[in-house]
Amino acid sequence: MHLHRDIVAGTLFILIGALALVVARGYPAGSAMHMGPGYFPMVLGWLLVVLGALVGLRAARAREWEAVGWAWKPLAWISASIVLFGALMPRLGLLPALIAMFPVAAAAGREFRVREVLLLTVAMSTLAAAVFVYGLKLPYRLLQF
Repeated sequence: MHLHRDIVAGTLFILIGALALVVARGYPAGSAMHMGPGYFPMVLGWLLVVLGALVGLRAARAREWEAVGWAWKPLAWISASIVLFGALMPRLGLLPALIAMFPVAAAAGREFRVREVLLLTVAMSTLAAAVFVYGLKLPYRLLQF
């Protein structure tokens, strides 16, 4: 039996939404006028559950089913980039972690253009520093030795 990729996606949405609902139960939700810390995860969880159900049911009605192929290479590269960022951030700082992360994540794509990856790395690292360190004043060090 072949699964339709939208059924897999819908099931994944439902599972992530259910997980958000379980986590949100531990926090007071409040109301729309006075939101508590559990309000956003609860609303997001229900939205994911409903969206997942709609996507999955729509796919279940499809006449043609296709096999779901897993793209292991992109999954591995993206996972490696996240682990690399998490490992480097506390040791070297935000900028070196981002500079290491973006090329590894870009390797997940079909094409790897060095010039585009370098441009993206510089632009996104600059934006991240501007937004998180200078704009939001989060306690991230740009460089740490």
